[in-house]
Amino acid sequence: MCGIAGCYQQADGRKLVDIMTDRIAHRGPDAAGFWSSDADADGVGVQFGFRRLSIIDLSPAANQPQSKDGLTIVYNGELYNYRALRAELTARGVRFTTRSDTEVVLEAWRSWGPGALGRFRGMFAFALFDGRSGELILARDPLGIKPLYYLPRGDGLVFASELKALVAALGAELRVQPGALIASMLYYWLPEQLCAIDGVAKLPPGSWACVRPGQGPAIRQYWNVAEVAASAAAGPRADLGDVIEDSVAAHLVADVPISSFLSGGLDSSIVTVLAHRANQEIDAYTITFRAADQRFEAMPDDAGYARKVASRDGIRLHEIEISPDVVQMLPRVVDVLDEPVGDPAAINTLLMCESARERGVKVMLSGIGADELFGGYRKHIACRLAGQYDRLPGAARGFCRRVVDWAPVSVGGRGLRYARWAKRFLTFAELPAEPRFRRSYTLYDGAELAGLVSPDLADCIGAVLAQHADVYHDNVLSDEVNRMCLADTRLFLPGLNLAYTDRASMAASVEVRVPFVDPVVTRAAFALPGDAKIRRGHGKVALKQAARGWLPPEIIGRPKASFSAPLRAWVRRDLTEVINDVLVAGELVRSGMIRRTGLMQLISDDRAGREDRSKQIWQLLTLELWYRNAQAHGVAG
Repeated sequence: MCGIAGCYQQADGRKLVDIMTDRIAHRGPDAAGFWSSDADADGVGVQFGFRRLSIIDLSPAANQPQSKDGLTIVYNGELYNYRALRAELTARGVRFTTRSDTEVVLEAWRSWGPGALGRFRGMFAFALFDGRSGELILARDPLGIKPLYYLPRGDGLVFASELKALVAALGAELRVQPGALIASMLYYWLPEQLCAIDGVAKLPPGSWACVRPGQGPAIRQYWNVAEVAASAAAGPRADLGDVIEDSVAAHLVADVPISSFLSGGLDSSIVTVLAHRANQEIDAYTITFRAADQRFEAMPDDAGYARKVASRDGIRLHEIEISPDVVQMLPRVVDVLDEPVGDPAAINTLLMCESARERGVKVMLSGIGADELFGGYRKHIACRLAGQYDRLPGAARGFCRRVVDWAPVSVGGRGLRYARWAKRFLTFAELPAEPRFRRSYTLYDGAELAGLVSPDLADCIGAVLAQHADVYHDNVLSDEVNRMCLADTRLFLPGLNLAYTDRASMAASVEVRVPFVDPVVTRAAFALPGDAKIRRGHGKVALKQAARGWLPPEIIGRPKASFSAPLRAWVRRDLTEVINDVLVAGELVRSGMIRRTGLMQLISDDRAGREDRSKQIWQLLTLELWYRNAQAHGVAG
């Protein structure tokens, strides 16, 4: 796992690559490398930069950039089936000089071209230069686990693993994309189709691009999750338990020790237990919170469940208390996350990975992806229940609205979880399927967001809402549950969970692997009908059935708990002065992008306990800090 950067047809390429690789040095503290092609007649060529976190083949021979017989590659990722592919290529006469998966990727491309991508099982983003044709190839894994940003510039292109590398090198040439900032307010993260910096793009998951001099990247898709979902639904079902066991085993390929996140929830428990059964040396990490924060948040005792799982299977468990000085931590997290991502769970990931790294751990496993694929979020269940609620008589629904509107969300310093959930439910319960699903997890409806931002940005709101509708309907599925799961796999998973996990873990120089986010698991998940995922108000039914041979009933049947942080306690207590001094008196309000009256109403409702606006306030605060960072690097507003 590494950090990559490069320039194609850029006169100042060497300088830009040096800046970019320095800015993402955290992604690879073990080695650094640079490569430049022979310049063309104008003195312009190709430059690749690399920062290495050594996981497979720890020898210097596996350092990058790696050149061999006219091909040069910089590669960020892990190929879990590289040994099988290496054997196949060896049988074809290929001679290998390293034990690395990087060389397998290079030789696979030489032998099979774009057809190699469908053979890869892993997470990756790479750039490959063909010295014979002069073409630059960019590629990204099927589900978007590893990031790759690029910016067309002049007759060529600049690319990097993180947006901050491009901003550091080219900030004065860049400007903020207002539509993306609006999307970040709506979602509290950014969909893959958008970037916070105008002109910069993310190579789509499951895609590769060919770049030639004077031409923009020609992007082609080699794997499409909507097509996979449709074909899986029409085909035979695999044994889900076998598929998951196989995926976890495949993700254990490494030449360094591996640990696992263990929250005590279903997904992380499955991954941790299966990994430990395959390798008894694998240990686990869990988090706890300050008692006062846990009380205010009405949070379940995840650590207690994690202890039960670890004790039952003899897994060594490390407990980390999350009690950061959030005022000091916030600016760092905003910088780490690269784009406006307003999810405090990133702090958990960052602190856990830092703790693991201090103990020498470079690789960790995570249960991310199971909720999206198997219908595990409360929003999935709520949207199903909404269909039943909508059939109630109008008088009954009116009575429910009056009761819920009256109920406070916190009393006497203690959060009222069910009141929060009820208020949230009634914001979308009577809407049609697509807007209902969107409203079940976004921070505002269109009218609320329009009342918060400048009238000049109204068109941006409409475009963002239309984009969500396009993604939701862009499939042939008739099953509402699988439509929600597919939309989450295309939007929520890469835009939020994979994004913050990659940035936060790599900031600590730790690689996180996600066995559920795998093409084989994805196909098995979409082969299941919706009623095998959500039934009688319970989610992930099929996954829970598969887990009976791995986990005790009290873990399988425990209530859903989010991997989050005591956000409400932070907003109501720790961050009061920061909200007043940084957000209310900030650049977003001063520029007119955010209306002060709308912002003050959010803050007033939250502090009075009338409504829970903590997510909105946290997101706006992180957006303000991100916006200031961009301006500090010369990016125009």
